[in-house]
This record gives sequence, C-alpha cells and structure tokens, in this order.
Amino acid sequence: MRMDSPNDEVLGDFMMENESTMMDTERSDAIEEDDPFLKFIDSANQFCTRSRVIQRRMTPRGARAGAGLRIGFSEPASRIRAAWNEQNRSGALKKQSDFIAKLKKKHKRAKLLNTITIDSIYEKRFLPLSSVIEAVIVNVFVLPGTDICMLTLGDIWSSNTIDLYLHRRFYNIADPSNGPLKKGREVLLAGCYLRVSAGSSGCPRLLPTEYFVVLLDEDEDYDAMFLAAKFCTDSFSTISLDEVKGVSHSFYARIEYIGPVEVHVKYGNLQRKQITLVDNDGVRLNFSLWGEQVLIANLFSIGSMLALDKPFIGSSLEASHELCLEYGSATQLYLVPTLPHKEHVSVALTQNHFQGSRLLNASNLSEGPLVSQVTLPCDSQGSIDFSNYPFRSYIVDLRDKMMGISIYGIVTDIRASKGIFSLRIEDATGAIWAHLHFEKSWSLGRLGKGHTVFISGLSSSLNPRKSLEVSWYENRAGSSFFNLSCLLAFLNTPTLHRLSCISDLSIHTRGAQVCQVWVAQVEHCHVDLRFMHSIFGHLVEKPSPNVEAECKFCGRVCEGEVECTFLLEITIADETGKVFASCIGQTAAELLQISPDEFAFLHEEEQIIYPTMLGQEKFVVAIANHRRKGSCEGFMEQDQSTADWEVTLAIKC
Repeated sequence: MRMDSPNDEVLGDFMMENESTMMDTERSDAIEEDDPFLKFIDSANQFCTRSRVIQRRMTPRGARAGAGLRIGFSEPASRIRAAWNEQNRSGALKKQSDFIAKLKKKHKRAKLLNTITIDSIYEKRFLPLSSVIEAVIVNVFVLPGTDICMLTLGDIWSSNTIDLYLHRRFYNIADPSNGPLKKGREVLLAGCYLRVSAGSSGCPRLLPTEYFVVLLDEDEDYDAMFLAAKFCTDSFSTISLDEVKGVSHSFYARIEYIGPVEVHVKYGNLQRKQITLVDNDGVRLNFSLWGEQVLIANLFSIGSMLALDKPFIGSSLEASHELCLEYGSATQLYLVPTLPHKEHVSVALTQNHFQGSRLLNASNLSEGPLVSQVTLPCDSQGSIDFSNYPFRSYIVDLRDKMMGISIYGIVTDIRASKGIFSLRIEDATGAIWAHLHFEKSWSLGRLGKGHTVFISGLSSSLNPRKSLEVSWYENRAGSSFFNLSCLLAFLNTPTLHRLSCISDLSIHTRGAQVCQVWVAQVEHCHVDLRFMHSIFGHLVEKPSPNVEAECKFCGRVCEGEVECTFLLEITIADETGKVFASCIGQTAAELLQISPDEFAFLHEEEQIIYPTMLGQEKFVVAIANHRRKGSCEGFMEQDQSTADWEVTLAIKC
C-alpha cells in the first residue's frame, strides 16, 4: 500500500488551486467588459471556489468528495439575486404603489381595533399574535424554482411593503386569470407570525395564516358578479343537518352581533366566540369560532356583510337540534365592509339649561362658534351611535333608534319578568324604563330603589304601545353598569362627592348623599339576622328543612347561593341632626363592627346588649332615600323596613 506524504497532499492542493485560477483567468478574458453584473458573478465564483479548496484542505482525506470543485454559473448568480432581493426589501422607504395611492383616495372604512401598520413591523421587528393587518395586494408572484405563492402587501399608512407566504387553502382563488385574489385587492389578516432573516439586512416576511379575509366592493362589477354567482343561491332556511353531508353551501349574511370570548371548561378550557348572522330572509344563525380561530372575529365589524364559502355546518353546543356554522378546513371568507354613514344631530336645548353654555363652547372641541350640531355615525338600520357624543345625554332628549347611549340617574323602581330585569331610571328631565338582558344571570350585585347608577351602551326603541324605552345587553361592546351608591371608591375619593349634613337631607333629596355620622339612640337599634341571596344582595325567606329558599327579586330558587346577613335599622346622627335608616349585608356589618356569623354565636342576652357597646365611633356613609316622593312601590324587602332612608355604604373613619 502506497502512502501519500503531507508534502504531496499540499502540492496536489496547490496545483488544483492553480489550475482553477488559470481557468478563472481564461474565463475573465471572455467576460463582456461592459457588464458589471457578470464581472461580479465571476468574482463571486472565484471566491466560492477558493473557499471550497480551503475547506477541502481541512477535511480528512477519507471524507473528501470528488475532485470537481468548480462552481456552476447559476449558483452564485441565484445567490446574488436573492441577496439583492432581500436587501431591496430590507425596509428602506419607497414610493407607495399606484394601487395604494388609489385606495387611499377612496378609503372610508373605520380602522379596525388592534390594526398594526407595516412600517411598525419593520420598526419593531415584532408582531403580536392578536394584531390585525389591513393591507392591499401590491404583487402576486411565485418564488423562483418553487410552487410557493407569495403576496406583496402594502397599506395606506406605510411606505414599506412586506411579503406573505400565502396559505395553500387560498391557492385556488389566487389564479391570475380569474381569481379574486389579485393586485389591488384589499385583504385582512389575523394570527400572523413574523419571520425575520438573520443579519441586519434580513427581510421580514409573514408566515402563512389561515385567518385571512378578502374584501369585496359591491360597486365594482367583478365583485358584484362574483357575489351574485356564488352566494345568492343558498339561504339559512334551506339547510338541514340531514342534507349537509357531501354538499357545499355558500351564504351571504349581515353581521348582527359579535359575542364575547367564552371558555368551556368541559372541553379543556377551549375558547369560543359566536357571531350572529342574519341573511336576506331575516333568518338568524350563529357562526362559531373555536380556539385560535377567535382571532378571525377581530377582522369583523357589526353591520358588514359576510360571504361564507363552504362553511362547516353542525349542531349547536347548547341545543343539538339547532344549526350553527363553523370555520372549517375548506372555508373561505369574503367581507363587504359597512361604510360609516353619518348624520348631523342638533345639540338639544337641554344641554344649555342643565350643563351651562360654557360647556357648549366649541373651543373645547375645535375652533369656531358655539356648537349647534355634532356629526355622529349610524348603522345600516338607521340607528345613530351616541357612544362618542360629547355631552351628557338627558332622558328628555332620547329618541327612537339611538344606540351607545349613556344615562346617569336614580333607580325609582325595579321589576323582573321572564328573566329580564327592568329599571325605571329618573334624572332631572324625566324617567324611562331600561330593560337589562344578562348573558346568564344577574351580575350587578345589590341594587335598590334610590340608588344612583350610570349605564352605558343602551339602545332606544319604541314598544308596541309607542312608548320609548331603552335596552341594555351585558356583553355588548361598550356596555357598562356602575352603582355609584354601592361603589367603595365613591366614599374613598373626595373628588367624587361632597360631605352633606344630616340637616340638609329631605324627602326631596336626589341620589346618594355622603355624610360623616355616628350611631345614636341605640335603644332604637333593631338587629335582625336574616338570609340573603348573595348574587342579588336581597333578602329571602328563611327556608324550612324541606323547602328551598326562593328569591322574590329574581323569582327563582337560590340553591347554594344563600348566606346569613343582617337587616339593621339604626339611628345615625351628626352635629346638625339625626335620621332613621336601614341597611343590610356588608354595610350593616361595617356599622355593627361584627360579622353575622360572629353575632349568631353570641347568647341571646349578648345580642340584645351588643348595640349599646358601639360607642361614638364615626363613619363616612352613603345614604339614599328609597321612599322619595314619586318612587314606585315595589316587591323588594326594603318595604319591610319602616325607615325612609337606606345606608348603602359605610366605612369607619
């Protein structure tokens, strides 16, 4: 066996390198002198060849490949082109394309929540999963040497563009000949992941996402024909569970309601969001999104028209006989966004009377004279959205087809019927009935007559008797409910109230008042241990061993929701006077400085003597008149007390 010496190995490598250099020199002579790109490729070719020679020297002889070290022309040319392409997309500011410039002129849609611009993606090199991208397709192309379809996206707020790897479920609509996914098309994306190449010049790209919605415009001929041909045959009333297998459906419906995210513990804390759709026949059907699919709802807006191609049709989770739609593996979504119609609304004279003319000075909003009108958006049904109305809404100014209303007033009556709770709310200008719709059951805690409340997200309508009333839905966007009389921050924050004297209180006093008092005339103190429905904060009759407690407030059996509480009637006083008041629950426990359970363990004699031991401790209390003139008589336990006043909240000084 012949062994090569190290000198022979080095010499062989040198000769091979020299031969390669001679070949490069001969090729250089043949290069067109006026083409710098070819010269650059040849230079890169030489560099790559030398690199391979050095790599071969460092590789053990047994692991060496063949002698062919020369690199073909196409490899360095492809690498250089790819590198230049990446550099070209590295975030340098560019002139916006004609597609974006055209879109910018006619763009009237409201910006979606969580929308992020392409410029900010380049700036932060980060993309939250909950982000929404509102984009226009600048280019559609296939990566060289592959079948991977790419979209170049831009937006009207950015100078940069970004490439998206199109998910393969959308390849069929990216057909350049007649597919709707083409240059100039607007799209919405959610659930995007960002891929950033290594190095400072690496080009960010968006990885494929299934949460992709194509926008259509009914005023465009192509889009109008596309909708008519594909989505005007099926309706919700024509489908049934027995006939959906193996049959594809396409529906066109309006988005009426976008529900909150629900968590189903039974299915491993799986998330669900339901969108209520209404078709042209007025039939309603839920479109359910599961798990990560809930991100799609960020692309929707109430009032927009949604076209669903090949949705999965199944039975509802709540009722197996009811149908629902789901985002299946073959589903594709198209959206016709609602344009924000606006109307001029005159500022009522009530504002001038109750709020003062200085609040109407337009200098607070814009330069100009006193405000006489404001412009507010309205939906496709003609309801005007008052959620951004710059002034307080008074009851006397409410009209039919108003939404997003906020009311600040006093509860003068409460009623319950068929799971709907109705409040009669009164302010300085009038009174109106508000119907509260809860997702499951009452969730507002204690609420009584005379309490001061703030409600937002109300909608007005005329009932069959042509009387105006308002409705409130717990989980609608913008809906909130605050009971100021039972809000601890009301007492803890001096800017929310001013201290009143007992002598200032009268039967005509409106709303909750704040006083600094002590407990007086303990001989008139009546402490009664009762049972309370913990969810509502109202008393229930003490159940017998074989009878469950029933709440008169909600009219249902409150199994497992009953707790021991106080019904306390007590005289409170300050330097100016005294008043006889009642209270229950935590407020009574605060005044008595003992819990109901601790009080129950005392002997009967100790329970009688206990109120005399309270001393002259001072409290800051919120007090409301629930028997004020004009207040309606109700069914609640307040009527069991002889006191006209209720202490709704108390804290020890």
